Amino acid sequence: MYQKSRASWLKHFDFLILDLLCVNLSFVAAFLLKYRGNVEYFDITETERFIIVINIIAVLVALLSRSYKNILKRGYVKEIKSVINYVILVFLSSVFYLFAINSYTSNALRDIVYIMAIVLLFIDYACRILWKRILRHKLRNKSDRSMLIVTTSNIAEKVVSNLYKNELETYKLTGIVLTDKNLTGKKIKGIPVVAGVSDAADYACREWIDEIFVNIPNNKVYPEKLISEFETMGLVIHDSLVNRSNVDPKRQMVEKIGNYTVLTTTVNTISFYQLFIKRAFDIIGGIIGCIFTAFIFVLVAPMIYIKSPGPIFFKQERVGKNGKKFKFYKFRTMYLDAEERKQELMAQNRVKDGMMFKLDFDPRIIGSKKLENGKTKKGIGGWLRTLSIDEFPQFFNVLKGDMSLVGTRPPTVDEWEKYELHHRSRLAIKPGITGMWQANGRSEITDFEKVVELDTTYIREWHLALDLRILFKTVLAVFKREGSM
Repeated sequence: MYQKSRASWLKHFDFLILDLLCVNLSFVAAFLLKYRGNVEYFDITETERFIIVINIIAVLVALLSRSYKNILKRGYVKEIKSVINYVILVFLSSVFYLFAINSYTSNALRDIVYIMAIVLLFIDYACRILWKRILRHKLRNKSDRSMLIVTTSNIAEKVVSNLYKNELETYKLTGIVLTDKNLTGKKIKGIPVVAGVSDAADYACREWIDEIFVNIPNNKVYPEKLISEFETMGLVIHDSLVNRSNVDPKRQMVEKIGNYTVLTTTVNTISFYQLFIKRAFDIIGGIIGCIFTAFIFVLVAPMIYIKSPGPIFFKQERVGKNGKKFKFYKFRTMYLDAEERKQELMAQNRVKDGMMFKLDFDPRIIGSKKLENGKTKKGIGGWLRTLSIDEFPQFFNVLKGDMSLVGTRPPTVDEWEKYELHHRSRLAIKPGITGMWQANGRSEITDFEKVVELDTTYIREWHLALDLRILFKTVLAVFKREGSM
């Protein structure tokens, strides 16, 4: 899944808040410079109203003029031009408002606005430059999107330099694949060469890789098979050679990365607004879910501890979007030695290929017993699982941003290590508490290939209405299980 707009809306929000602070600080400074705090000329109510209006103007100007587009890539000259444009628009809009209301106080305020524009020009420029330096320093080691470079040895340094210069705020360059030489283990401009053509697909399948940047000169052999394998894995591919004709045009778009014009191929795309709505929905759901989790904790924590003294929460490393690992939380429903006993029970696994682990009766679940008549008895762990109550701590993962309300279930590390190339496509989106598999009968589906098929369908056909439909079906499935107990 690929976000069309590569700019980070969170960083844009930072600059919007910064500009608003500068506007208000400039207003105060202009007022003090002009009248030195003497307010006898002013209607306080009208002045307060103007402060609110000028903040609204500042927000609208910033958004409508796209003042923050490519802000981290702009140099000093382009930045001063952007600030001048921003200040002029804020100034003219403010003056127009004051002429429109035409009162005694508005006449006095116009004098302040003239001074404020000059002060704002210097303060806003200085603050933007300083904040950009701080952000660039942070982003050198903390970009949230991992990129693998596929290129040749003769242009590798140039490609890395270009991406460092122009895409610093977007990508973390994690490795280089050279198609013409075996230099694995060496470094180019500080970026390690991690694989050659023969083992690059396996490397990408086992590591956290979000996107692939391909730049192969025309006089070199193009690694068609390797790129096809990356597509099978569901990775986003930016190809600087825009002459490929064997890819579905519906999944392609022309973009700019650094100074390169690229053809981007992806399993699906998501716009900035779709991403914003999905994340806002996750945050709201995460907050509500965490509140419910706190109440549930008070009820179930004593039950878990009495039956199996130890931690109430279960923490495990899982594999998330594009191979990025994270800590996954649940209410503990198994005895403390569950992981050690897993190998003993492998022979009873209902999923024969071992890609998932499911048992008809799991003796590791807290309170579970097999009776003399052959029937099984559920304990507290079994009830928590049946009602899906054990999943509630994952709302904390959703709030953190590791997971979404709806997505694909994150595999354990040992399951992920068994993945074939086409299995990795289910990691092309952020994992979720629920998804197509859960909504369509998770207990009945034990064929992992069917799970992959459902997850891939979800990724290819994703839209916001589909998330709502899956959530609704999941709730119905939980109530159905509760009613059948």
